[in-house]
Amino acid sequence: MEQRERVILALTSLPGVGAQKIRLLLGAVYRPEEVFELSYKDLTDIPGVGPHLAKTVTNFKDWSVVDKLIDQAEKSGASLISIEMEAYPELLRQLPEAPLLLWVKGHAESLKTNAIAVVGTRNPTSYGKKMTAKVVPEMVEAGLTITSGLAYGIDTEAHRVCVDRGGTTVAVLGSGIDRVYPNSNIPLAHRIIDHGGAVITEFPPGTKPDAGNFPVRNRVVSGLSLGTLVVESDTEGGSMITAGVSLDQSREVFAIPHSLDQLKGQGGNKLIKNSQAKLVQHSSDILTELNRFYRDPFSEAEAPPAVQKAKPAWQEIADLDEQSKLVCTLLSDGPLHIDTLCEQTGVPTDKLLVKLLELEFGGCVRQNAGKYFELM
Repeated sequence: MEQRERVILALTSLPGVGAQKIRLLLGAVYRPEEVFELSYKDLTDIPGVGPHLAKTVTNFKDWSVVDKLIDQAEKSGASLISIEMEAYPELLRQLPEAPLLLWVKGHAESLKTNAIAVVGTRNPTSYGKKMTAKVVPEMVEAGLTITSGLAYGIDTEAHRVCVDRGGTTVAVLGSGIDRVYPNSNIPLAHRIIDHGGAVITEFPPGTKPDAGNFPVRNRVVSGLSLGTLVVESDTEGGSMITAGVSLDQSREVFAIPHSLDQLKGQGGNKLIKNSQAKLVQHSSDILTELNRFYRDPFSEAEAPPAVQKAKPAWQEIADLDEQSKLVCTLLSDGPLHIDTLCEQTGVPTDKLLVKLLELEFGGCVRQNAGKYFELM
């Protein structure tokens, strides 16, 4: 293991020292290993590093704890990837809350593929299982990796169906890499690895699957993915947390609709009703949205012939004001988030939303999940 990964692991083991503080420390040095070479004064001179943190860092001497964790991981066949390594998944790295370390068993390259998260209740109905068995193979066929949490229910179904169809899947644990939970999914974890996927976690070896770990785990499930599909969920629970996190990460959210008498499916209905998720009736509803983020699954030989596109609707409106023209021009290069539009136009959010609503009524612009806007 590289010394820099060992140093970052040491920092994560310090009591009361979170990821943000560690980022402050790492940002103040050229090489991670220099952190423990800094004096107390050097540390307190770093903005945001107070006396308590400086004392904690300078007093650290117990490298045996770090070496023990490394030994545990190696015995379980796991490797360690730090956020500074090329092997770290770029999509996850972009997030401010990205884990500094990932423990990985299996094929680390699977973390850098185009993926969609598939989540749902731990107690699915036959309908939920049926929808998982329908949509996942279509995602696999399109070349997408399936990410999920290896939990009971929809997570397990998503991983299993993916492997059965020859696809690649990544399981994110809410426990240490040496503690696959639930135990009944240990064979499935082995199948995931054998079929080119990976089992990963940000929690160090020996970490138990405590309830508080799973909401933290969910941000990695969505963070690795271009979007999140909620197959079946109540209005509360881990799947809804994952959907919310996915929206916060400016990722796409999709949901399969359920009948009103199925309580376990009302979470997805709620997301659709609140325009937080796109309704999914067929895999094309997902692929159409994600297509702008990843390579078209059709080869050049199979791609349909190009057609002459008509002028965008906004160019046909003679009396469109200059501000609206600017917005439409910016969107001509592809969908943009509301924050990006505000920054590029210099228009406050509240006023820009009014302008976008007018354009939407005029058939020029439409809003997608995650507050992204695109031309009609």
